Amino acid sequence: MVNQQTTYDRSGNLSTEDLAALRANLHEQRQFRQEQLQQLSATATTRADASPDRQDTSRTEVCVSLAASAVMVLADVEAALTRMDQGTYGACQLCRGIVALERLMIVPQARYCTRCQQVREAHR
Repeated sequence: MVNQQTTYDRSGNLSTEDLAALRANLHEQRQFRQEQLQQLSATATTRADASPDRQDTSRTEVCVSLAASAVMVLADVEAALTRMDQGTYGACQLCRGIVALERLMIVPQARYCTRCQQVREAHR
């Protein structure tokens, strides 16, 4: 159940329709990442049965990196869906300001507004 307090008003904020579209996008991303992890796991299992050479070792390293990335994105997607269910979706987790609709349409699992994201990246 989505808490209606998180839907934004007319000043560029989330409508019920926007929230539904973002939820659908997140569900699609979750399914894609789950399928990607299954494929990578199957590939890794197949390669483990063969005798390793340099090329296989490199491919395995790429698969491991892709799997790690997919796991991170999947966790972000799951967290965004949880925030939707809790009624906190669309609020920056640092400044508690509004995450712009345009940003959410591009990165629906975004946890931070653009300003806070830039600050976080600058400190890496």
